[in-house]
Amino acid sequence: MPTLMGDTMAYSQNIRAKACIAAALFSLACPAIAQETQNTPPPPAPAQTPPCDTPEHKQFNFWLGTWDVTPAGRDAPSATNILTSEHLGCVVSEDYTTKGGYTGMSMSFYDAARKVWHQTWIGRDGGALFIEGGLNDKGEMVLGDKGMAHKAKDAPISRVTWTPNADGSVRQHWQSSQDDGTTWTTVFDGLYTKKMDTKAKTR
Repeated sequence: MPTLMGDTMAYSQNIRAKACIAAALFSLACPAIAQETQNTPPPPAPAQTPPCDTPEHKQFNFWLGTWDVTPAGRDAPSATNILTSEHLGCVVSEDYTTKGGYTGMSMSFYDAARKVWHQTWIGRDGGALFIEGGLNDKGEMVLGDKGMAHKAKDAPISRVTWTPNADGSVRQHWQSSQDDGTTWTTVFDGLYTKKMDTKAKTR
């Protein structure tokens, strides 16, 4: 009987000892597990499509590139025009320089809320142009300022048409009207030919 009791007590002590060891190991492991959980990075957010990555925002992409600009009736280019896509495709930026030293720039963008294209031009002479519109049935970009709020009464109106040609060139035809669009006169008529292969740059 004493032997049985002694064996029982020894067994019980052995069980308690193992339990204590297990508890101690668990207490040591828990902070490490918690720390590992805290250091685990969250899953990556699903990729989102840039807001200007739409067919409408790309309608003016045929104008992108570095171009020689030759006025109608001339045999040689008189200017270089650099068109780039900026701000993740939301802006078409123009940087225009003539051989005579005249410079100007424009910013064109698609206004998704109003569903129209807008261009703001400013040259080194201070002349500004604000025009709006969109693609016509021929695939031409046609922008003008008729009816725009900034136009003074009886001021001439402008219309600019960019026509993409089958050979990759682009015609730009700027016209002006003194009679609210009944008749038009040409302000500028130029042919754009690629000076070099320039891919659309985005930033």
